[in-house]
Amino acid sequence: MPEITRIPAKMAELRCCVMIATYNNDHALSEVLQNTLLYCRDVIVVNDGSTDNTSAILNAFPQVKRIDIAQNTGKGWALRQGFKYAISQGFRYALTLDSDGQHFPEDIPSFLEAIESNPDAMIIGARNMVQEAVPGTSSFGHKFSIFWFKVETGQTVPDVQTGYRLYPLDCVRDLGRFYTKKYEFEVEVLVRLAWAGVKILSVPVKVYYAPKESRVSHFRKFRDFSRVSIVNSILVFMALLWVRPFLFFKNMRKKSAREFIRKYFLDSADSNTRIACSVGVGMFMGVIPIWGWQIMASFGIAYLLRLNRFLTVAFSNISLPPLLPVILFASYHTGGIVLGQNSSSMSYSPGIDFQWIRSNLVQYLVGSVVFGVILGATSGLITYLLLSVFRKTKPVKTDEH
Repeated sequence: MPEITRIPAKMAELRCCVMIATYNNDHALSEVLQNTLLYCRDVIVVNDGSTDNTSAILNAFPQVKRIDIAQNTGKGWALRQGFKYAISQGFRYALTLDSDGQHFPEDIPSFLEAIESNPDAMIIGARNMVQEAVPGTSSFGHKFSIFWFKVETGQTVPDVQTGYRLYPLDCVRDLGRFYTKKYEFEVEVLVRLAWAGVKILSVPVKVYYAPKESRVSHFRKFRDFSRVSIVNSILVFMALLWVRPFLFFKNMRKKSAREFIRKYFLDSADSNTRIACSVGVGMFMGVIPIWGWQIMASFGIAYLLRLNRFLTVAFSNISLPPLLPVILFASYHTGGIVLGQNSSSMSYSPGIDFQWIRSNLVQYLVGSVVFGVILGATSGLITYLLLSVFRKTKPVKTDEH
């Protein structure tokens, strides 16, 4: 760990500033600034319409750059204004910490070590949330946010709600317009950075929670938690319906078919049966009419059945263009056979869509389940036979996928 006297020079070399958004935290702000200035000479404070003694405290720190917002708008808006200013001043990174004394500036060197090894990554300060002083609502929100972040991005991070973060400003600028202004902004920006391919890393940090009787929080439990929940719902919908499938196929194009087959089939530690079942279940889930929820449902089924989760989810994505019209037609035609209805006069057309299906809903629903079972069983059987022929050694079964 570098000596504290070397940290300000390292911050300047990396073009990294510290950004503090504050609202009515005059009880802790002065100490936070004093401790932070030991580690960084470029400190930006965004005063988000404070009505207490904040302005007078900032006047006592002329070396601090300040942005004053006339009326309290929200933490997200304050951070957005701070990012714009930092970018205009030529900073490459902005390290945000809270003004209430929860965060310890002595953890700053951990962020610097991480960003030096991973330029342009997003570094999150992961708090210890199992200590006794952590409020019950904070612990619940912590677990809640981790779950939804994984659904939205496919990534697991140890702390999503922390305000102790190091942002790569060029990546933030490239995201374009933001839509949130309060606490939920920290959810929006993190998810969108992950969607943009920015590496999300974590470093352990300490956290201080004041005793309940002296704790000051501007987080309004019902209203702000509801806002965060609404944003998460929108992001989940976008992720399942478009972003996650798009990123999956984008990543697939970067790998050759030979590399994919070798890694997930020939060299896999899973048994032939497990791989074949994963493919078959994935194909079935891709056919049945749960549009927009294939990824979540496939992941859950794979987890419960102890299948290879990656392969199950991967093959559930067959119901995307250009295969979707083919699957709709085959499902409808299969339904006609099962129900004894005449559909032989209908020919396949790439223009088959959901509006066409609506007028033939029952036949399609029955056919999709039957066709899904047939396709899943057939693809699973073919996969098993091919693996039996081309795999030379018997793999060791594992549950790590």
